[in-house]
Amino acid sequence: MTVRTTRTAVVAATAAGLSVALAAPALAATPAGAGGHDATRKAMEAAVDAGVPGVTATGRDGHGTWSATAGVGDLKTGKPRSADDRYRVGSITKTFVATVLLQLEAEGRLSLDDSVEKWLPGLVRGNGHDGGRITLRQLLNHTSGIFNYTADQDFGRTYFLKDGFFKHRYDTKKPEELVALAMTHKPDFEPGTSWNYSNTNFVLAGMVIEKATGRPYGTEVRRRVIEPLHLTATSVPGTRVTVPGPSSRAYSKLAETAAGPTYDVTKLNPSIAYAAGEMISNSTDLNRFYTALLRGKLLPREQLAEMTTTVPIDEVNSYGLGLMKSDLTCGVTVWGHGGGIHGSTSEAITTKDGHKSLAFNFNGDWSGDAGAVIEAEFCGKGVQGQVARLSPGPGLR
Repeated sequence: MTVRTTRTAVVAATAAGLSVALAAPALAATPAGAGGHDATRKAMEAAVDAGVPGVTATGRDGHGTWSATAGVGDLKTGKPRSADDRYRVGSITKTFVATVLLQLEAEGRLSLDDSVEKWLPGLVRGNGHDGGRITLRQLLNHTSGIFNYTADQDFGRTYFLKDGFFKHRYDTKKPEELVALAMTHKPDFEPGTSWNYSNTNFVLAGMVIEKATGRPYGTEVRRRVIEPLHLTATSVPGTRVTVPGPSSRAYSKLAETAAGPTYDVTKLNPSIAYAAGEMISNSTDLNRFYTALLRGKLLPREQLAEMTTTVPIDEVNSYGLGLMKSDLTCGVTVWGHGGGIHGSTSEAITTKDGHKSLAFNFNGDWSGDAGAVIEAEFCGKGVQGQVARLSPGPGLR
């Protein structure tokens, strides 16, 4: 199975093509300023050529809002993707969760320097894990060293590969079960000594929100972020297995290689992701969220400064609190997050001043260069992406 990886190389197209024939990439757009996003459209078409069934994107800049689609949203009918498509956003959920935790800190209800043990006594324990030595801040910036439960081989076979997925796609998993699975492994490193992306961190963050507020973390996300920003396409599905319309189908190879049949994986119980990656949104809502966040409309100045204080990942990428910073080849710095879950690969990015933003989705998880789409939009040229995007393949990223 694959998890989120960090690398400066291009996210290679790993499939020669789909096993189901695609119609010629149909590109539809309502641009703000004719010809201003040609490189982005070409990068979207290149992703379809590489095997992604379809792409939907919406961007905002000083000229207004533009949208474009490429490829198809349904391999059986050939129906194109829509600019209004809702899709599973995977780990983009993490920025929403971090925002709520920081709001709680601003209200004096918790501190990022609190230990995990203080809020979730006895939960992070075993095989060298010690919640008393891990802070909430270390959960949010992935310096806790806690093992990533989705990297467990049995979990991967059960939920991300073909035989297991079709047998278990509707299973409900409790967050305590996900953490317990992580505790069966040794930590990746001593808390605060290194960096490694771990979905377990944000499962725990969601549980802390529930302990601090007495309400489900999804309720807090809705009342603190979704409703104030009027994000009408954004939801926290819990155990709901469908994606609300308008939406496209989601496709996966359900394999560790990009060869073989393509499967429709649209329906699944996202409780296996919980606060690490269960949310649903669309490109317009994601642009609004990240723009509002970076412009200080969701957090006081002190908490936004904490969120944007990063630890290095590699030469061009660093990670804050549920928020990633990447330096593009043209010198532009962008902030945001990527996300991957069965059949869905998404990116949401903005400049720090919120002046320019982009959100897009591939409805396939085995191919396509998301970094190239980002470079094309923010640098205006078609180059291979060097930012740390998602590696293709099934899994929660």
